[in-house]
Amino acid sequence: MHGSELRVAYQGVPGAYSEAAAGKAYPNCEAIPCDQFEVAFQAVELWIADRAVLPVENSLGGSIHRNYDLLLRHRLHIVGEVQLPVHHCLLALPGVRKEYLTRVISHAQALSQCENTITKLGLNVTREAVDDTAGAAEYVAANNLRDTAAIASARAAELYGLNILVDGIQDDSSNVTRFVTLAREPIIPRTDRPFKTSIVFAHEKGTSVLFKVLSAFAFRNISLTKIESRPHRNRPIRLVDDANVGTAKHFEYIFYVDFEASMADVRAQNALAEVQEFTSFLRVLGSYPMDMTPWCPSRGD
Repeated sequence: MHGSELRVAYQGVPGAYSEAAAGKAYPNCEAIPCDQFEVAFQAVELWIADRAVLPVENSLGGSIHRNYDLLLRHRLHIVGEVQLPVHHCLLALPGVRKEYLTRVISHAQALSQCENTITKLGLNVTREAVDDTAGAAEYVAANNLRDTAAIASARAAELYGLNILVDGIQDDSSNVTRFVTLAREPIIPRTDRPFKTSIVFAHEKGTSVLFKVLSAFAFRNISLTKIESRPHRNRPIRLVDDANVGTAKHFEYIFYVDFEASMADVRAQNALAEVQEFTSFLRVLGSYPMDMTPWCPSRGD
């Protein structure tokens, strides 16, 4: 399980933070780049890869909603998590100075995480979102763009022959992205180390059961680390009556919850048995070891 023979899919190109997360989760693995998040899911389902590493939330930018939707759509299991400090750099071709720039490109989340710093640097540039950070660096290099900078990692600068104009341009030094690792089969939950469990649930009568669900965990002193709501795709809006006439009353939601307990823990088993009584849909996405490594500044390499 040290990863020396594992094939791990990630979204992006070499130099992406997702590649670094794959390397942290499974050192010496064969990292397989994918152009879209869903392709990474499919790579595992089709046995092209053994694992996938996907970002689910960032301490500055919040949740990556696309991947929460994909977790529900696909039947892969969460088998681990990785918390990766993100260190953004402003990259440009050799010889290019900051005052030459008219455009900065990167992933939308990276642009938002560096917005204040870009303003403070006095850069009169337009911001343009692309699919991923390392892809932005690759694009600048491949097209010899001397008026465009990329926001990406120091490793991306090295891979694509760019210079670091400004090091560490994220607005907050404690910028951390949480990734989950996915596999075709779940792992066996244990109680000899800290575990986290992720579930998703909904109820046909709307959000009125949320308090009862949360009470099932509070009563057993189980700490929740994440609550995320997403519109219910099959029935996004609840109407005034069952005849589907009239105006919309409110949105329907499904809820994602992470809690600090292993499914091998009797408390967790009893909590989910109680939750099942209040919900019309409940699914365990995974029960997996928590990432206990300390956060420290990272250069993304």
